[in-house]
Amino acid sequence: MKVFAVDLGGTFIKVGVVDEKGSIRWKRSVKTPPPGRPLETVSTLAKLLREAQHEFQISYIGIGCPGSIDRDQGLVRYSPNLDWHDFPLAEALSKETGLEVYVENDANAFVLGEKWFGAGKNCEHIVALTFGTGVGGGVISHNILITGYLGIGAELGHVIVEPNGPQCGCGSYGCLEAIASARSVARLATEMVEKYPDSVLSGLDRIAAEDVFAAYRKGDKLAKILLERVTHGIARAVGAYVQFFNPQLIVFGGGLARSSDVLIPLVEEKVPLYVMPSFLGTFKIVQSQLLEDAGIKGAASIVFQRKLT
Repeated sequence: MKVFAVDLGGTFIKVGVVDEKGSIRWKRSVKTPPPGRPLETVSTLAKLLREAQHEFQISYIGIGCPGSIDRDQGLVRYSPNLDWHDFPLAEALSKETGLEVYVENDANAFVLGEKWFGAGKNCEHIVALTFGTGVGGGVISHNILITGYLGIGAELGHVIVEPNGPQCGCGSYGCLEAIASARSVARLATEMVEKYPDSVLSGLDRIAAEDVFAAYRKGDKLAKILLERVTHGIARAVGAYVQFFNPQLIVFGGGLARSSDVLIPLVEEKVPLYVMPSFLGTFKIVQSQLLEDAGIKGAASIVFQRKLT
């Protein structure tokens, strides 16, 4: 079986042909059409599919999409990044291509990808967090994706870790996303830099999250203070997830996970402050094994989870 896998982002669409072993046999990336134009996106995907079909026999289409997804209907209820409202993505693309289409929230696709092809291959209980522009996550328990009553549960990035903390894009204050996304780390560093003129970050025109981690490795005071705050927030969230879901494995993905040599030890040393002693030693925190291919392999895993289990 070969799946046409779609990682649908606000800036880029990444597509690939993925087989049951997780090998990406073909891959392309194009700019996402402007917000609010879902039919244009469908046309773009259909064109890319036809290109792939010149080389491969495609059985199904799997799509990881940001936002609130009705997975049973393949309906995008609301995607802020795409500015889509109640768009029947699966139906529209199926009509255009003649193939069955399965749509899932992109963070849920991420945890499925880790389960099928990544760090969680031999685990039945996984929590996966992706630290990118926002913070997303997914939960698998007894090999089943946990999505809740309306299929929109496991919004792991919106656990409150700093009451009265910075406002999140969701409207709440102190969400994990407002502290620990790559965008938030960069923003917080920029806000702090005037108070630390000796910081290696003070000479940068624009600070990115990876700059903060690089500065930390050099012993930079600003970076140390900020990453202590960030990793306390992540550790609080991890403590909650451990007590809620009792996972074997917690996987960190996204941009911050590229700095797992710094991130994971800092989180691990703080988790005991936020979890019952009986849970200590029952789980591991690891870096995603998929990284750049997480979106495409996750999208393929949406299909494999439906068709092969």
